[in-house]
Amino acid sequence: MSKKHKHNSSINQVLTQMVLDIFEQNGNTPLNHKQVSAKLNVRDPDARGVILDILKDEAFKGVLKEITPGKFQLLELKTFIEGKVDLTNDGSAFIVTDDPSETDIFVAPRKLRNALNGDRVKVYVYAKSRGKRQEGEVIEILQRNKMEFTGVVKLSERFAFFIPDDRKMMHDIFIPISDLNGAKNGIKAVAEITDWPAGAKNPIGRIKHVLGEQGENDTEMNAILAEYGFPLSFPAEVEREAEEIPNDITAEEIAKRRDFRDVLTFTIDPFDAKDFDDALSFKKLDNGNYEVGVHIADVSHYIIPDSALDKEAYERGTSVYLVDRVIPMLPERLSNGLCSLRPKEDKLCFAAVFELDEEANIVNQWFGKTAIHSDRRFAYEEVQDVIETQTGDYVEEILKLNALAYKLRERKFKAGAISFETTEVKFKLDETGKPIGVYVKERKDAHKLIEDFMLLANRKVAEHVSKMGKGKHKYTFVYRVHDTPKPDALANFAQFAARFGYKINTKSDKETAKSLNFLMEDVEGKKEQNVLTQLAIRSMAKAIYTTKSSSHYGLAFDHYTHFTSPIRRYPDVMVHRLLQHYLNGGQSVNADHYEELCKHSSLMEKKAADAERSSVKYKQAEYLKDQVGNVFTGIISGVTEWGMYVEIVENKCEGMIRLRDISDDFYTLDEKNYAIIGQRKKKTYQLGDEVQIRVKNVDLTKKQIDFTLINN
Repeated sequence: MSKKHKHNSSINQVLTQMVLDIFEQNGNTPLNHKQVSAKLNVRDPDARGVILDILKDEAFKGVLKEITPGKFQLLELKTFIEGKVDLTNDGSAFIVTDDPSETDIFVAPRKLRNALNGDRVKVYVYAKSRGKRQEGEVIEILQRNKMEFTGVVKLSERFAFFIPDDRKMMHDIFIPISDLNGAKNGIKAVAEITDWPAGAKNPIGRIKHVLGEQGENDTEMNAILAEYGFPLSFPAEVEREAEEIPNDITAEEIAKRRDFRDVLTFTIDPFDAKDFDDALSFKKLDNGNYEVGVHIADVSHYIIPDSALDKEAYERGTSVYLVDRVIPMLPERLSNGLCSLRPKEDKLCFAAVFELDEEANIVNQWFGKTAIHSDRRFAYEEVQDVIETQTGDYVEEILKLNALAYKLRERKFKAGAISFETTEVKFKLDETGKPIGVYVKERKDAHKLIEDFMLLANRKVAEHVSKMGKGKHKYTFVYRVHDTPKPDALANFAQFAARFGYKINTKSDKETAKSLNFLMEDVEGKKEQNVLTQLAIRSMAKAIYTTKSSSHYGLAFDHYTHFTSPIRRYPDVMVHRLLQHYLNGGQSVNADHYEELCKHSSLMEKKAADAERSSVKYKQAEYLKDQVGNVFTGIISGVTEWGMYVEIVENKCEGMIRLRDISDDFYTLDEKNYAIIGQRKKKTYQLGDEVQIRVKNVDLTKKQIDFTLINN
């Protein structure tokens, strides 16, 4: 091919793309060659002829179609789609459609039409040029994800700007002086967008409420809650409803229930817990078997459906556990009072009672309402002490429960359950909430004992309801479902684990689970434990609430639900109501209605987890603020295009080394191998590698920790 010919063909390609873009920019209105020429400002007759040729060529290739003689239109079957905006760091976005098999649509920053992260939008999808990714532009915002943001107020004489904390909110909000609501310069607040005039770069808003001074513990924790949409207090009506519930338990209420008040019963919780939503009762039967009752606070007895209290609990969906505080789903009168199974008090419960033999096989089971009187409140540490020293209160009963729990656990792992033991970081805080130390929370037999009996109750409640109806007449219920891992994600993980000498057998779900458990056991206490566990968890699907009954992969249960924590989770309240309704002989409820409630519950669970993570990140940053300049050993815990995350071994704080700050070479990401590779010297930094770092900078507002790499 001659140079001239080559040059002409590339000019033609550019011109062809410009012609096709005209159709895209005009919503694919049918156009003739003169109209296209006019839009391209082409006046010359010869050049117009070239455009006509392009139109005919593209019609011949099937990119355009000639709908009437001389008039053309893009041949694109699915032009408009709906989806959710997922904003990237550079201001462009991908539109995630509802159909998981569809590829995401790329939208350039200038074609976003003021759509914000998480908004639901309608997108015009351009005809796909060969080999190009699907691109489009937003033509309508269907539903805003959020209109309230936390951030900092910047004041000038005549107006103010509000700088949002959210990194994915690219626009500052313009605040008229009259809408400042008493906010001063540099103060942290919550702002609400009230208007976004057409063509304006910035939205207009008002300050909804002031949070306080930046960097103060209460301000920052409240900002995290506001950012994820959790309210800071209960509406007056909700508090009033809670206060009006009578305190005393009547004899006629107890008469309706199975009375366990004379049976040995105790609670086992963290030493600082205030809401006790589960208790265990224990009794040796004459036939040599054991009766174990899992008694759960009867929250649904106190909360009337559709009351203000019920609506508020549903909206919140869950209690939120930040580093230094709990934001309860229910007002304290219920969560720490009426419903909390405090020792030496009569309490109302909903129970799953099991008769177990020596091998922890279920001989009999019963579900229903109970009355209990807890004999003792244990902290995990106290029970652990009883197990280890074989002395103390109720030693015989605790040792027997522990032995039964071991049998249940063994059977669960044999069936293919996966044991993920991540290290959970806790902070020692002084009285102002400032972190003065970091420790890792341990999970011992005492924790696992409670966990295994809770799993048993959850599983058996789910199985009981799932067997109630046949075929199409299944009873609608709220299940906790966990999908099998995506094969490619699992294959990637297996490949990575192999580097540490672990073989993951992915032949079947059971084999996968077996080899994952072996890895989890082996890696415990090693420096790469967190990296490998986090990566394994990331290769798993997320557990959700749904009415569609399918299995729980991680636990290897065919049916599973959440029944044991109604004080802090709304789905458990729904499960209590449905179970009681069905035990009373009620008909199956509307599945679509409950599926919507499940979706909301799953969403709120995710928001609570994100808020929790955000508060940990803040405390980590605050803890390292005094350590700037200090050197630590860390493990590479994540790699991205712009840097690598490193987790400090001794305190589990995570920060980032930016690639542009590593000066000995030009580094790029090798995504497949979870590595960063130097282009000239081929030096490689891989996930799980140990590195020496220095704390470079800490930004508390952004919860960002920057490290520099110390080259060995």
